[in-house]
Amino acid sequence: MSAKPPHDDVAARLTRSPFHAWLGLELTALGEEWLEIRMPWRDELVSRKQPVPLVHGGVLGALIDLAGLQAVYAQGGKPSGTAYMHVDYHRPATKPPFTVRARVLKLGRTLSTAEAFVYDAAGQLVASGRGGYPNSG
Repeated sequence: MSAKPPHDDVAARLTRSPFHAWLGLELTALGEEWLEIRMPWRDELVSRKQPVPLVHGGVLGALIDLAGLQAVYAQGGKPSGTAYMHVDYHRPATKPPFTVRARVLKLGRTLSTAEAFVYDAAGQLVASGRGGYPNSG
């Protein structure tokens, strides 16, 4: 593992991907063992408009995945992608903006594991998950 990168490096890495930049992601907090990312509302994220707009589950899964990967990076890991991921959906995601909070469970030499929790604007858990991230070196 390498030294933990500074806040600005983690924030810059978060928006390096065109998809992440399109989502409008913002690193809102970086703690000693966790990070927090905010995703604003976009009409293109909706999978159902009636009776209330609902965010597509794939977007929530992507949010969990990228937050886990960023958490590994923020802890000094060198994640090179995703080896596996599991997502649980707890309630419809209808109240933007959404916040994902992620932390590393195990920072390994070859594979790191992280978990993430997505909350709506009311602070309700809408989705959670865990992923494994291979290290590049």
